[in-house]
Amino acid sequence: MATVQDSIDVDVPVSTAYNQWTQFETFPEFMKGVEAVEQIDETSLQFRTDIAGVRREYVAQITEQTPDRKIAWVSTDKPRNAGTVTFESLGAERARVNVELEWEPEGLVEKAGSAVGADSRQVTADLGRFKEFIESRGIETGEWRSSVAHGEVDDATGGSGTPLPR
Repeated sequence: MATVQDSIDVDVPVSTAYNQWTQFETFPEFMKGVEAVEQIDETSLQFRTDIAGVRREYVAQITEQTPDRKIAWVSTDKPRNAGTVTFESLGAERARVNVELEWEPEGLVEKAGSAVGADSRQVTADLGRFKEFIESRGIETGEWRSSVAHGEVDDATGGSGTPLPR
């Protein structure tokens, strides 16, 4: 398994950064290589990617989600990947977004790309685009404030008694 870790500081409140990250279908707007993300249900996502000419489709399951703190997932099929994004408040208007990805490179192109650090550079660039995206807007495109533990939604109402759009 290849592992990539990176972080970036963004000039928005931690809740804004977290809320935007819960809007998975917007990932193609700042993640190069992610063509589409479809929210299947509250914890399942269908990804379609094209990275260095290698096209993939896979389902990811959110395994843990804590508002303003953490989102973790694992793929349920190939290509094997998993990750965690954590959020730290750096004050009222600043936050740090930390990303840790694990993935299993398949084939010569992916293995070579990982060996020369292309995956790490991609994550750094995607985080830079996320920073630009969220700071230029100043506000998230939506939010989902429920918690997920062990792949199950703990609170589908976000604490408000009304289901929130994702």
